[in-house]
Amino acid sequence: MAQALHIGMVAPPWYDIPPRTYGGIEAVTAGLVGGLRARGHRVTVIGAGRGVDLRTYDEPPSDRIGESYPEVVHAAEAARLLRGLEVDVVHDHSLAGPLTAAGRPTHTVVTCHNDVSGELGGYYRSLGADVSLVAVSSAQRAHAPGLNWVGRVHNAVDVTAWPFRDRKDDWVLWLGRLSPDKGAHLAIEAARAAGHRILLVGRQTERAERAYFRERVEPLLGPDVEYLGEADGELKKELFSRARCLVLPLLWDEPFGMVMIEAMACGTPVVALRRGAVPEIVVDGVTGCVRDTPAGLPAAIGAVSALDPHAVRARVVRHFDLPVMVEGYERIYQEVTAAPPARPRRPLPLGR
Repeated sequence: MAQALHIGMVAPPWYDIPPRTYGGIEAVTAGLVGGLRARGHRVTVIGAGRGVDLRTYDEPPSDRIGESYPEVVHAAEAARLLRGLEVDVVHDHSLAGPLTAAGRPTHTVVTCHNDVSGELGGYYRSLGADVSLVAVSSAQRAHAPGLNWVGRVHNAVDVTAWPFRDRKDDWVLWLGRLSPDKGAHLAIEAARAAGHRILLVGRQTERAERAYFRERVEPLLGPDVEYLGEADGELKKELFSRARCLVLPLLWDEPFGMVMIEAMACGTPVVALRRGAVPEIVVDGVTGCVRDTPAGLPAAIGAVSALDPHAVRARVVRHFDLPVMVEGYERIYQEVTAAPPARPRRPLPLGR
């Protein structure tokens, strides 16, 4: 057992911990917190709404996603709350929070949950040694090799919380944000070409998501294509466990993709395009089918019937179960805290 630490965990401000429906980062944060506490660490969670120890917002400002003020208010309030704590390390999952890292005497670990190939990478580069960055995939890290990376820890799920089923229904599933880069329209086309009904589940709260649904997805709906709206946790688990496969035709290099390991935890294979972290997560011919172009997806949907659901779930247990992620972060905390901060500072009094 590693030395017990006091960790200040800063969540994003947008959803409860854990989230009620959508909220991949919040789900990862909640799992990490529970796992760390089970291993004897003290964790103080700073966030919005339910499930946190110190609140920046009484209710998460979910309807304001995309606005800057909730981010900066959250970051400023989190920094103030952290000044009143004696923590060994701060672990920040928010966007604006790392801006305050230079003003504290303890190390700040930042998990990069999003694409770092563009402006976000430049932002982290500007922060320099004030933050210790953790990638969620090797593919993500490869997009910005010059950042202050201290490690890579894959996201994870509590496999025991996801129902395994080895007998699948004949329909396929697409689940995610209704964003063009998630490829829902390609999933529909592939399912139709393969002769399988498809269920679509996802949110469309932002203007661009609603426009995409209206222009590219809604015209394709029919008897063999059903949109169920946004699913809560229980419905999502039922759908993942029953589906023939999850179809994920990503059109961008997604750094991770929680839906893939959630589906596989249920023994459900993933049919996906070779983008981003997909090849790290899905083993072609074992836990799903990875193809280079959309033209290969219909045949891949047909091929998943030859895959063993037990092998699909076993892969998640070995590589993406919660204890694996917790131990990965625990090692990083120990390594980071063993060295002095880049520029030690005396903390300001609470309230200044």
